Amino acid sequence: MQFQEFGISREILRAVEDLGFEEPTPIQGLAIPLLLQGKDVTGQAQTGTGKTAAFGIPLIERIDTSERTVQALVLCPTRELAIQIAEEFSRLAKYKPRIGILPIYGGQPIERQLRALNLGVHIVIGTPGRVLDHLDRGTLSLAKVKVLVLDEADQMLDMGFLEDIETIISDVPRDRQTLLFSATMPQQILAITKKFQKSPEFVKVTHQELTVPSIEQTYIEVRERDKLDVLCRLIDIYDPKLALVFSNTKRGVDELSGHLRARGYFVEGLHGDMKQSQRDRVMARFRGGGIDVLIATDVAARGIDVEEVDTVFNYDVPQDVEYYVHRIGRTGRAGRGGRAITFVAPKEIYKLREIQKFAKIQISRQPVPTAEDVEATKTRHFFDRIRRTIADGDLDKYTKLIEREMVTGTSSLEIAAALMKMQLEAGAEESAGEPVSFEGTGAEPGYVRFYLAVGRKHGVSPKDIVGAIANETGISGKSIGAIRILEEYSFVEIPMDQAQQVYDIMADRTIRGNPTGIAPANRRS
Repeated sequence: MQFQEFGISREILRAVEDLGFEEPTPIQGLAIPLLLQGKDVTGQAQTGTGKTAAFGIPLIERIDTSERTVQALVLCPTRELAIQIAEEFSRLAKYKPRIGILPIYGGQPIERQLRALNLGVHIVIGTPGRVLDHLDRGTLSLAKVKVLVLDEADQMLDMGFLEDIETIISDVPRDRQTLLFSATMPQQILAITKKFQKSPEFVKVTHQELTVPSIEQTYIEVRERDKLDVLCRLIDIYDPKLALVFSNTKRGVDELSGHLRARGYFVEGLHGDMKQSQRDRVMARFRGGGIDVLIATDVAARGIDVEEVDTVFNYDVPQDVEYYVHRIGRTGRAGRGGRAITFVAPKEIYKLREIQKFAKIQISRQPVPTAEDVEATKTRHFFDRIRRTIADGDLDKYTKLIEREMVTGTSSLEIAAALMKMQLEAGAEESAGEPVSFEGTGAEPGYVRFYLAVGRKHGVSPKDIVGAIANETGISGKSIGAIRILEEYSFVEIPMDQAQQVYDIMADRTIRGNPTGIAPANRRS
């Protein structure tokens, strides 16, 4: 089932698209239709299954923004969960800007909450203790609440909140819609459903029993803005034969592919918006070694079975904890070794704990690699090649050439150091300066047609492309040939005698702030 089939508003669909959800998770597919019908629902689902959106989407749809009153109340056990739910609700309500959402919990100055409540909010997400505090003060009215949600109900009972919950519910109108979500269904939970819900529908999603592969699993705590640099360093350090990079969103796949191509990596993206013929072409190149890094969403990666994948990067922490196991299972095939590295933003550590708890594994922390680490790795690999070359023998001709140079007063140590410097610096520059073939790009005679990873969706116009190339390379804008701009990418024709210059310079430049991802075009593109 797709989100479009739920009959939800265009604003919510647009927000879901921005969040990159390609398809509903099992709990969303089961719960959303029932909740949109106004039914009471009891859902058994663990954290990390997408249940916040499962109750958040229908709840937000029911809000009447013309009335500035609390119309929905979500009770949850901890301040951390209250904040997480509020953040996700805000993302889902992105295109419904008049909806007021307020998390209330202990440990935060109550004055700030009082000011927000006084101005008027539509949705309150809170811990039982702090909600009860506001009710006692008379600063929170639940008289207009249409939807009540008890999230992580079993945890709230374990923490002794039953009496508080019952007191709060007594202040909520009887004709409300009541939703309850819990990872387990002990007798106490069933008693609550019987007491406070009207003929509830029961939905249940249990995790599959999955085998976690015996591979090296680590995580790196890294801020969003540093992810790209860290990924490039890791690829340079490990130099994987084939690597899979997982992004949670289709937009993320496109953007990351463009960034890596602009830095000289052989990379392609794979996601649900691509035609089957495009997917087949990308997978054929990946299996055949034409690209060594494949960036994919979880949905698009289904069915990928390539034995030579030795590294999986979770560029984003997966939306569903089961996805983690599916992702890392792409490596370590047929008894081979493998590694999985997960990028975790500081506020996402709780997601990592859920993954470890679900999969019954320990994921150890790995320090952020530095530029010096990359240099040390390249140096180590260089000396390994030297040792192999010495072991292979047949060096007499080169030894005599070195001896002849030493007669001029240059020492063997200086010669070796200079050769090493030339080799390592050439390796650092080869992505931009390496000659490539400009034949067969489908351009007019005397021209080369280039692919650019920018298009209409990036706000790019012909004058942007001409201006960027002319300003950066110094070639005349009048000499630039035909330009074709599509939704995701563009093509531009450059005179053959200036093609290498344009390619070298534009490889690490941007157009309207986006990496060019420049490459010679395929004739059929």
